[in-house]
Amino acid sequence: MVTKLKSRDNLKYLILVILICICSTVLLSRYGSFYEAGEKAQKEKADSMENVISDMGDGLAIGNCILDNEISGGREQSELLEEYGMSQFNLLKKYMEYGAFDRNGESLLKSTSDSVATRLLSDSDSIYGIRVAYTYDADGELSDIEVSGSRLTPEEEYEAEQSFLADVRFMEDAYGIELSGGQSMTLIYGMSAANVESYAENFYEDQRSGDMVIWYSGLSRSVNCMMLLLAVAAALLPTLLRTEEYKGKIFRVPFEGVILILIAIFGWSADWLYYPANILCRTVDGTLVHMIRPFRQMAEIGINLAMWSGIFLILCWAGACLCGIFTRKRAYWKEQTLTSMLIRWKNQHELHMGKDFVSLVKGIMKRLKKLVRKQYDALTHIDFRDKTHKAILRIVIVNFVILVVVELVSLMCGFEFYALVIYSIVLFLILRKFFRDVQRKYQMLLHATNELAEGNLDVVIEGDAGVFMPIQKELCRIQQGFKKAVDEEVKNERMKTELVTNVSHDLRTPLTAIITYTDLLKNETDPEKQKEYIEVLERKSFRLKVLIEDLFEISKAASKSVKMNYMQVDLVGLIRQVELENDSKIQDAKLEFRWKLPDHKVIMWLDSEKTYRIFENLIVNITKYAMAQTRVYIEMKEFPDKVSISMKNVSATELDFDVNEITDRFVRGDSSRNTEGSGLGLAIAKSFIELQHGTLQITTEADLFKAEIVLPRLSEGQTGQNHDTSVKSKADV
Repeated sequence: MVTKLKSRDNLKYLILVILICICSTVLLSRYGSFYEAGEKAQKEKADSMENVISDMGDGLAIGNCILDNEISGGREQSELLEEYGMSQFNLLKKYMEYGAFDRNGESLLKSTSDSVATRLLSDSDSIYGIRVAYTYDADGELSDIEVSGSRLTPEEEYEAEQSFLADVRFMEDAYGIELSGGQSMTLIYGMSAANVESYAENFYEDQRSGDMVIWYSGLSRSVNCMMLLLAVAAALLPTLLRTEEYKGKIFRVPFEGVILILIAIFGWSADWLYYPANILCRTVDGTLVHMIRPFRQMAEIGINLAMWSGIFLILCWAGACLCGIFTRKRAYWKEQTLTSMLIRWKNQHELHMGKDFVSLVKGIMKRLKKLVRKQYDALTHIDFRDKTHKAILRIVIVNFVILVVVELVSLMCGFEFYALVIYSIVLFLILRKFFRDVQRKYQMLLHATNELAEGNLDVVIEGDAGVFMPIQKELCRIQQGFKKAVDEEVKNERMKTELVTNVSHDLRTPLTAIITYTDLLKNETDPEKQKEYIEVLERKSFRLKVLIEDLFEISKAASKSVKMNYMQVDLVGLIRQVELENDSKIQDAKLEFRWKLPDHKVIMWLDSEKTYRIFENLIVNITKYAMAQTRVYIEMKEFPDKVSISMKNVSATELDFDVNEITDRFVRGDSSRNTEGSGLGLAIAKSFIELQHGTLQITTEADLFKAEIVLPRLSEGQTGQNHDTSVKSKADV
């Protein structure tokens, strides 16, 4: 039994869908007859001289003003075109001859030829199908209108004169169109009989796609009948099939709400059917979509069926909402109308009517205010970096809702003008508040920008910036960038000072020893002492030579003037060579090196000499600062696009330096400078690595010192022009 009721309940939906499809298909099948009826009506209207004359009046009235200005030159041509350029006179000019003449019949327009002037001044009715003559006195006042022509009967001529006179008076009163005066003149227009027919056809061509099809083809009557049929069917189906009403909150809209929605959709404009009718005409003449024929026909059918189904679906929904009138009858009016709800609410709260009503109004106003504030806040926080489609759609929807409310109120109360005035005032107040908020937030950002320009990098850039929020974030980034740049500059200045001190110290120490031992050598006669002094001088000279060479190397690297000689280099063999040549230093430092290198050759496109210097400086650095009797781990890893070499050792002293500064020039791990070294070893290694587009990263953990080198695999012949070849220096030598 339940299954049977459920299937019957679904049956009413199926019937409605079938009815909608049938109605849409019937309308689509009658497109040809609707179109032909519209064309026929258009043809009949075009053939009617009464319609042609009524449509010419406004254009000729404007033409009088344009021709008068052409004679007098009172106004700029551009200004006149802007005001009258799209008028009906522009179309009339293509189909008629025209001229202006004084009392003696002399032509006042240079553009009017003698032959045209002769025809216009002729009294013969056989020359023109319609001839209109306007006579103005010296004050620019219209004194006479004369209409004649082969296409007009005496009755039509009289009616045309009255119609043209009314059009001139209307244009003068409504738009202030009048002649400048100064001399009496007669303005004459003539349209041949053939041109009268052509003008009428072209003028009414556009109307065929709209009003003609609606009012003269029976489309409006057919659509209204189908809409009524579907609404009644949707309302009666539950009763006829003895099923439940339509389920869902969408079908529980109160009676008054349904009526208001239908009025808003179909009563908004009396010509709402114009748009479907226009689509109908474009479908028939093949201009709706531009595709290959089979696909075009399918697309046209789909568009039209969707259009009519959507319209009919709205009526089915309205009928479904009203079906309770037949199923519940009197109960419907008590349960599903706003009037009964208000009466019921009043009866339930009769004792506290005033207090409860105030609370209800306050609650509604509070929710409404919250909704408005939410929408306003969303509009004032638009991020213009993102797509603004949602923001524009939000503005359009809000404005549409407001206009719908204004229109409904004006329709019910009958004061359209006052409703527009109120809407304009409210819109002004909202826009004023919006722009004041924008100005306040703009001033806040402007103040912060001025403070930054004055050098106050600690200014607080806080507060709700609304639509300027992205700019506020960028200003904060600029502020942080300026701070970082200033701190970097301060650091550079400090390092320059330390550089001078360190260079002076490191150069003076061996130089002082050389001078001292030279003086001792001069006065020494003992051969053994002389030999000892010469060895010291040799050692100190070599030390000074190495220091000066390191200074030149780092200076050239910083200025990017180092010449790179790229070749194929076996990286494993190169490291083994460095190990072999520095074996004595490794043995003296009492260190145990653990190598984890590939068993095969690792061929790289590098500068052999500079790469050797990199590994030599790092290994020598390890022998100087690593703790004796400890192990040193050197490991190489291969990747498709790079090779990584890591070196790890335990430091003999506490690692209390800044790892970000240890590769700067003249920065040494032992701040007391007790060990030999210039402080340029790691700086030179880093510069040579970066010149070959690699990276050197120094990390420490407790007493563990780790250096990691990453070198990219360059193809043979490639020197890395596409890479960043800059070498960042902390100070200039």
